[in-house]
Amino acid sequence: MKFNALINTISQTHLILQEKAIKAVNRLLTLRNWLVGYYIVEFEQSGEDRAAYGEGLLESIAAAIKIKGLSAPELSRCRQFYQVYPHLRKEVLSVDFVTSFKIFGTASQELTSDLKNILGTVSQEMENSPEKSFLVPPKKLLETLSYSHFVELIKIEEALKRSFYEIEAIKGAWSVRELKRQIHTLYFERTGLSQNPKENSTYTQLLTQPRVPSDAIKSVYTLEFLGIPSGVLSEEQLETALLNALQAFILELGHGFCFEHRQKRILIDGEYYFADLVFYHRILKCHVIVELKVDAFKHEHLAQLNTYVAYYNDQVKLTDDNPAVGILLCTQKGQKLVEYATAGMDNQLFISTYMLQLPDKKKLEEFVLKEIKRTVA
Repeated sequence: MKFNALINTISQTHLILQEKAIKAVNRLLTLRNWLVGYYIVEFEQSGEDRAAYGEGLLESIAAAIKIKGLSAPELSRCRQFYQVYPHLRKEVLSVDFVTSFKIFGTASQELTSDLKNILGTVSQEMENSPEKSFLVPPKKLLETLSYSHFVELIKIEEALKRSFYEIEAIKGAWSVRELKRQIHTLYFERTGLSQNPKENSTYTQLLTQPRVPSDAIKSVYTLEFLGIPSGVLSEEQLETALLNALQAFILELGHGFCFEHRQKRILIDGEYYFADLVFYHRILKCHVIVELKVDAFKHEHLAQLNTYVAYYNDQVKLTDDNPAVGILLCTQKGQKLVEYATAGMDNQLFISTYMLQLPDKKKLEEFVLKEIKRTVA
């Protein structure tokens, strides 16, 4: 064997086995979260002491288990995952899974029996479901999609639409970011309107970027599941670091900013959204909502911020308050953008007054760039 051949063999072996390891981790993480969702639903339906916890059940579970990555919001997501994907039961109870990973040992015979009985009932219900024809085989889903993919897919209520994105994501080996992009740009609806759906699908797949194994390594879900202290800086961690610094920076400006909320939960049409930072400005007498996006500017970012501003104007603003204003910061590889959302402000003079009191765009851009360099150094 020549040296170049040796190097190539080692590199190929590493890549192949690394990909297999990542797939195994992703599969186990997905199965764990599905089982967690199942346990919660079962307790909510038939737990002996369920009445004692009521609406605070998820918070109580999170506080008791103290498992990183299983906070109350994540437990809620696990529950939704199970409810949307009950047909994954076949893989959960597969002989391979039970015997290889020892989830149900001799001490858990009662639990195993109970699971098989309950999931058998779920199986019968799915057999009679009109949505059965839309289902992608569970084995295929678990082999090719990560839990991060499922987090995006469970947001889709229509079964046919969800199956469409499952198939396209599998076919194109889409990253989670690509899946989100296609959903947000209405790929399903565009395909339905196309005169040649097959050609439209082929063209779209040619333009998409397939995922690579390193995408999964960056997943905050994977890192938390494995209990790895993050040597890899995920996008979520970078965003958290920037928000920490941004919060202090805005307060230090001293222009009347008073801190109110971090990740403020907003309920719109039964779905929760989270505004990154919310301040109240003493001089302007209005709320200031800050959204940070650790990627390039997209129109939906500004639309999202405008939605938060409109929500505050409609639901939170008092009669003697002025209209809320939003600040959007986007960044990708050092490119920065700052936009102000002034939804509902028709008076240009009023907007100009706001601009005098709000942070200067150039200062915000310089600050964000400086913090990115410091954080990733």
